[in-house]
Amino acid sequence: MVRFSASTIYESQLRNSNFTLLERCFSLLDSSSSLKQLLQIHDQLIISGLHRNSCFAEEIIQLCTSGSLRAKHQIDCINHAHRVANCYQNLDSSSWNSVIRAYATSNSGSQREAMRAFLDMRWLGVGPDDHTFPYVFKSCASFFGFSEGRQVHGDALKHGLHLNVYVQNTMIHCYGSCKMLTDAYRVFDEMSHRTLVSWNSMMNVNVECGWFYESVELFLKMRRSGFVADETTMVIALSACAELGNLSLGKWLHSQVIENGMVVNCQLGTALVDMYGKCGNVGYASLVFDRIVHRNVWTWSSMITGFAQHGFARQALEIFQEMRNQSTKPNHVTFLGVLSACSHGGLTENGQRYFKEMEQVHGIKPMMVHYCAMVDMLGRAGRLKEAYEFVMSMPIEADGVVWRALLSSCHIHDINDYGVSEKAREKLMELEPKRSGNLVMIANNYAEVGLWEKAGDLRSKMRVKGLKKIAGESCIEIAGNTFRFLSGDDSCFAWDDIFLLLKILNLHMKMVCFE
Repeated sequence: MVRFSASTIYESQLRNSNFTLLERCFSLLDSSSSLKQLLQIHDQLIISGLHRNSCFAEEIIQLCTSGSLRAKHQIDCINHAHRVANCYQNLDSSSWNSVIRAYATSNSGSQREAMRAFLDMRWLGVGPDDHTFPYVFKSCASFFGFSEGRQVHGDALKHGLHLNVYVQNTMIHCYGSCKMLTDAYRVFDEMSHRTLVSWNSMMNVNVECGWFYESVELFLKMRRSGFVADETTMVIALSACAELGNLSLGKWLHSQVIENGMVVNCQLGTALVDMYGKCGNVGYASLVFDRIVHRNVWTWSSMITGFAQHGFARQALEIFQEMRNQSTKPNHVTFLGVLSACSHGGLTENGQRYFKEMEQVHGIKPMMVHYCAMVDMLGRAGRLKEAYEFVMSMPIEADGVVWRALLSSCHIHDINDYGVSEKAREKLMELEPKRSGNLVMIANNYAEVGLWEKAGDLRSKMRVKGLKKIAGESCIEIAGNTFRFLSGDDSCFAWDDIFLLLKILNLHMKMVCFE
């Protein structure tokens, strides 16, 4: 017969008691519905000494970084998970990955904290894996941390994870967000295996950096490589096409959407509306817009802006009213389109009313572009003194764009400007003394009012300093071919014929006016 000592029996009871408590605490953790409850359970575990169990730490971190608790108390929950992770040296990378992912994907502006969590993880000697780096790069992209991204890239290289396709895709996104196109291309070119996400990421980087032709070329190269575009690919390609203003290419892309049987969801539909609007075919934009079942604020804003840019002020305001009737809350882009419509349509009083409503009714604080739109609106209406007073009453200091809009209005209207043009010239020279476009505008302004000596002096100073205005450029598309023309460039093979045709058209317009 085996006999147990009193001390052995006590230790056994204590272990059973601790196990029962731990089991009960885990059950309570799973059923906790608020951060307050979770913290209370956490306190009891610390008091009882059971907090040293790493399983408990992993459970706390999991609860704080996912599920309903995080949805209710997002940043507080993630911060608590981060503090718990810092207290344990024997946690594996998966727990730290949960903290990093939660920070990187949060919408509370705490993405930079993902980088701090990563540094804490490395400080404790926990090795990263292929699930760690994608979210760290996502974090760096969110705050344009190029330097941090390069260092993380180096760490991925040390661990042999720099060739992982998912890590490489997020590297491209990170470098692209930081406008480091060369670095993004270096990663892309070194990829031994590419996915559709790789191509989409590189195309998007080109669009964000203003390399629109290169983005379209990548799209064509992707197709030749045997990849089938998805909705995201088409959205990016259409965005590039919209910025290029190439209607033929845009129509071809639209035909690919139809041919591949893609669902024109809200995002893709918005891209199509935006493309047709920017390429000048507002009729097609309106047709696509009418067929979109689910619209968001960007869909409405694209249609409003498309009408506004091409002088259809009434239609733009009708769409805006319909948007309000649908209870869709406008944003800053919506109001920029509305103000632009009022400006082009000469609806100054309406524009002033909408400008006030923007902040007073919708709580949208005006940005510099909105102030510039108001100055342009007042200037187009010939209310130059009022436009100047508006600029001086702005709560933020006007930049060069606002003053250029005001000076341009003085250039358009041959009326008494109450000295506004002189004040605008002085301010532009003060803010941007080396901007050649400003100097040319001011020189032309001087010449128009007969101040030939000042105009000549300014142009002489430009020649001495080697300042030149970027030549004006225009393009025309004929039978699928795009022809570019630069101001002052007469090297075009058909220059004489083009110049003769322009003279004939000019004469014809004069004859029509006389009739």
